[in-house]
Amino acid sequence: MFINNHLGIIGAEIIVSVISLTIVTVMLYASRMRSNTRRGALLVIACLFAALYCYDHGERFEHHGFYNLLVFLAIFVPLNLAIALFYVLWCKIDNFLAYFAVFLVVGGISACASLVHYRRVFDQGTLGALQYNLGECEWTGRNIPFVDLLPAGAQNFWAGSMYCRPESQKIKATVDGDGVLRVACESEDKDVFVDILPETREWPLKDKEMWHKLHSLVLKRVVRLPYSSSRPFVLNETTQAVVVRCGSSSTIVTRVSPPLAKLPVYVPPSDSDTRSSSGSNSTQRPARFIAFGAPQMQLQRPNVIYLMLDAVSHRQFYRRLPKSAQVLKTIHRPGSQRLFELYRYHSVGFSTDNNTKAAYLGEIYPSRPNPLPIWAYYRDRGYVTARIEGNCDDWARELVGKNFESQDYSIGNRSLDYELASPFCMPEYYPDVGNAYGNFKGPYSIIAHCLYGRYVHDWAFDYLYQLRREFRENRAKQLASQKDPRPYMITTTFLEGHEGTGEVLRTLDDSLATFLESMRDSGELNDTVLIVAADHGLHMGLNFAFLQNGRIEHQNPFFAMSVPEWLHEFSEKYQAEKGSERVSPFVANEQRLMTAFETHHTFRVLADWPEFEMDSWRRSLFAAQKAGRTCEEAGIGAGYCMCKIPGSR
Repeated sequence: MFINNHLGIIGAEIIVSVISLTIVTVMLYASRMRSNTRRGALLVIACLFAALYCYDHGERFEHHGFYNLLVFLAIFVPLNLAIALFYVLWCKIDNFLAYFAVFLVVGGISACASLVHYRRVFDQGTLGALQYNLGECEWTGRNIPFVDLLPAGAQNFWAGSMYCRPESQKIKATVDGDGVLRVACESEDKDVFVDILPETREWPLKDKEMWHKLHSLVLKRVVRLPYSSSRPFVLNETTQAVVVRCGSSSTIVTRVSPPLAKLPVYVPPSDSDTRSSSGSNSTQRPARFIAFGAPQMQLQRPNVIYLMLDAVSHRQFYRRLPKSAQVLKTIHRPGSQRLFELYRYHSVGFSTDNNTKAAYLGEIYPSRPNPLPIWAYYRDRGYVTARIEGNCDDWARELVGKNFESQDYSIGNRSLDYELASPFCMPEYYPDVGNAYGNFKGPYSIIAHCLYGRYVHDWAFDYLYQLRREFRENRAKQLASQKDPRPYMITTTFLEGHEGTGEVLRTLDDSLATFLESMRDSGELNDTVLIVAADHGLHMGLNFAFLQNGRIEHQNPFFAMSVPEWLHEFSEKYQAEKGSERVSPFVANEQRLMTAFETHHTFRVLADWPEFEMDSWRRSLFAAQKAGRTCEEAGIGAGYCMCKIPGSR
C-alpha cells in the first residue's frame, strides 16, 4: 500500500536525482578544471553511490533501495550516453543542429503514428476488443503506451542472454512404471549420483515458511545415493522427483506417483468437510440447482486446468507472448469448445496476496479459522487435485497460514493429491545464501530463469504433461469400463512475468504455445475448462513507476477461459430462462467489470457440477454480471480503482 500511495513521489525523486547528477556530470566535463580535480569530484560521487547502496540495497517492497538504483541507472546511463553522443556529433559534423532538427521532426512524427497504433492495439484481444459501451467503466487518465516504442529486449539487454546454457554432459534418465530409474551419461567414466528430493505435500505449515525455511528443509532432507547400472535403482512410491548428477552436469526426472489407479478416493474429515454445513470451511447453501434433463455429456464433471501467470497484464500477454496469443486464438472452435476473454478484468489489490486470496478463497480477509484453498473444495467432491509450485513456495502457507490454529496442520495433505515443489528449491536456481528473490538470482530475477540447462518453466511443464497423461489414460480406462471417470483439477504458477523489466516473460512463449497446441489437438478441451489468467499486471519497472499506462496495466491482468461447447450451451440456455437479462453471459461479461471474485465462484460452480449453488452461479462467469458495475460494487478498493464510469467520481 505504501508503494502504491507514494509511487508518484518516489518516481519524481528519482527523476530529480537523474537530472541533478546529469547536470553535475556535464558541468564537470564542460568546466575548465584540472583533470585531477575532475577525477576527485567523480570519486566523491562514486563514494556517495556506494554509501547509499550500503544504506539500502534491499530488493523487497519493505526495503527497495536496489530497485531504485536500477531504475536510476536505467535512466541516467542512456541519457548521459545520448548527451555524450550529441556532443561528439556536434563537434564532428557541420550543420549538425539542422540534421538533428530534421531527425527530431521525423522521429516525432513516426513516434506519434506508432503511439496511435499501439493505443488502438492496447484494446485488442484474441477474438475481439474492448468496447466503449455506454454506462461501462473506462480506464482512467491518459493511457499512452510509450513502453511499446521500445524494441523487445531493450530493458534488459545488458543483463545477458535470455537463453539457458546447456549442461556440458548429456544425461538420459527415465523412470518406468515399476519405479526403476535408468540413467545413461554421455561420459561413462563419470560418477553418477541421484538426489532423492523430498515429498513436500504432507509437510506441516511450520515447515513451509517461504523465506528460506522451506528451501533449507528441502536441501536438508535430500538423500544422495550413488547410482550403478549393474543393479536396479527403485524409487520409493512417494517420490515425485529426483536430480541425476553426472560429473558437473545434472537433470531432473519427475513422475506422477502413486499412479492414479492406486490412489484412493479422498474422504475429508468431518470438521473441515466443505460439503457439510457443519464444516469450518463450509457455507450454508439454501438454494441449489441440478442440471436434470441435460444431455449425458453435460452431466459429466469437467476437468479444470488453471495456469496463473504472475504479474502479466492484458496488454503484456500480447506484447511478450505473441506465439501463445496466436495459438490461443485457434482454440476457439464452436461446436467443440469456446474461448472468451475478459477485457475489463480488474485486480483487487496491489500484489499477489489479495488477488489470489480473492480467487482461491473468495474473500481477502478470511472470515473463518483454518481457511482452505479452492483445491480442497475440489478434492472434497471427488476430484484429483495437483499443484505445481514453481518458485519454492507454498501459497497456502504464505497467505493463509497465519489463520490456522496450529502450525502443525498440513494444508497440502488436506487439499492435494499431488504436489511438485522440491525441484524449484535447488540452489542452482533458488540461492541458498543472500536474498533468494533478488534482481539477478532467483524467481524474480531480470535474467533468464534457468535450472540444469533448461528454463525453469520447462520442468514445470514436464510434470504438467505427465499429470495430464496419467489422468487421461485413467479416464479412458474408466470410460471403457463404463465407470464414472475421476475428474481432475490442476493449478500451477509461472513467475516469468514477475520482474522489473518485463522482458523475461518472452522466454515462456514457446513452451506455453506448445502446451496450448497440445491441449487443442488432444481433444481434452471437450471436457476440460482451461483458464489462463494473471493475478495483476506488472507492479515494478519504468512503465509502472512513471506512466499512467503502467498503472492501468497493473490493474488489468490477463484472463482467458476455454469452456466445452456443452457447458457453453447450458450457460446460454440457463441465462435465457432464469437470468435477469436475455443476453449471452459470455459476451456480456467480456465487456463488463470483472475480478477474481467471479473467478472464485466459477471454480465453485465447476467443482459442484452438475449440482451447483444458485448464489455461486449468479456470481460466476457463467451468469451475466450486472451492467455498469462500479469498483465498489465489484469489491475493488478506491485506492486501486483504475476503471471508472465516465462522469462518476
